[in-house]
Amino acid sequence: MGEKYSMEQEEIFSKVMRAGRRTYFFDVRATKAGDYYLTITESKKFTNDDGSFHYKKHKIYLYKEDFHEFKDNLEQMIEYVIKEKGEEVISERHRSDYTKPEDKAPLSAQDSDLSEDTSTKTNFTDLDFDDI
Repeated sequence: MGEKYSMEQEEIFSKVMRAGRRTYFFDVRATKAGDYYLTITESKKFTNDDGSFHYKKHKIYLYKEDFHEFKDNLEQMIEYVIKEKGEEVISERHRSDYTKPEDKAPLSAQDSDLSEDTSTKTNFTDLDFDDI
């Protein structure tokens, strides 16, 4: 794949969505055969100790044969979250009993409903995907 092909690939159709420190890029690209597929890239901004910035990027590729199922699954997940938790964002900082982490006492078994809020924070492994 030559540089010229890559540049044309980037210009087919793109949308950018900014969400705090994250930016999402939706790009329509072309296969070598000339068909289209979608890439979704999450770029997250981090501040280095010296004040400079770096970004971590994660990309998924979505091909036409998977569009319908992907869309159905995404819609089901969104509907489930809204049905279960509503559209208002729930944050520990907005809880009436919220205290700064350094002020918190260790959670007891009786506070298991509070521990559920923090147990969903997971470390993800960075994966690099080669461009197609």
